[in-house]
Amino acid sequence: MNPQQADCLGCRLAHGIEEAHIVYENEWVACILDIDPFSEGHMLILPKQHFVDWTDLDEPTMQKVCEAVTSLSHALNKLYKPDGITICQNGGAFNELTHFHMHVIPRFHYDGFAWSDPLHEHGAANRLAATRTKVAEELN
Repeated sequence: MNPQQADCLGCRLAHGIEEAHIVYENEWVACILDIDPFSEGHMLILPKQHFVDWTDLDEPTMQKVCEAVTSLSHALNKLYKPDGITICQNGGAFNELTHFHMHVIPRFHYDGFAWSDPLHEHGAANRLAATRTKVAEELN
């Protein structure tokens, strides 16, 4: 582990240096139980290599993260029979670990999990056509 990784809590968790409840790992990722779970079985997938955001991941790591999402989702469905599973990743200023991690959260009707409404009206719904054009042009 290089000095940058030693300073990163996510790297230390992924490499078993910090105490964590690892449920699965391979040479690419470690899957751990979230220490402040939204529901039983709420897990995080952490790459063993240091990345911060989704767009930083290399192709092999991205593939291994996606494979882990699928494996964990199958296990959670079998064990807890949730009404659904939420898979999410917070990037940029919202990445509290400053290490890429993907949440896999078993969900149940009336569990209280909710996306909140924006605090301030932004009018984005009124600009869908213009937004579509901007994004499509950026992708080309």
